[in-house]
Amino acid sequence: MGRVFMVELEGRTYQCKLCRTNLVLAENVVSRTFYCRRGKAYLFSNVVNVTAGPVQERMMLSGLHTVTDIYCVCCGQSVGWKYETAHEQSQKYKEGKFVLERGRIIDGAGSEFYLDTRPSSTDAEEA
Repeated sequence: MGRVFMVELEGRTYQCKLCRTNLVLAENVVSRTFYCRRGKAYLFSNVVNVTAGPVQERMMLSGLHTVTDIYCVCCGQSVGWKYETAHEQSQKYKEGKFVLERGRIIDGAGSEFYLDTRPSSTDAEEA
């Protein structure tokens, strides 16, 4: 197994909650109104320092999507998923974007998120 090279980010970041590896710049947020099985989530245009699992079809509240789960490259924690394909025209804007679960990331300034349990207009996985 080779050495893991991580991308360093400058500016306000969100990090893996377990190992504090930088995952994304705050400026890459597309939406803060997503929701997943475990709670709230953010949609980002780009993330770094993640590896991808196998591609799979997943039925979500907004319809069928082809996704791949993403994991922190340092500690291996599942941090969210990437939308590969949206099967409904109204959901095409999600293709190539990433969802990070708020319960699995922290603000790079060291503060944890307040995990609000109120429902919002978002995308969630069917359990």
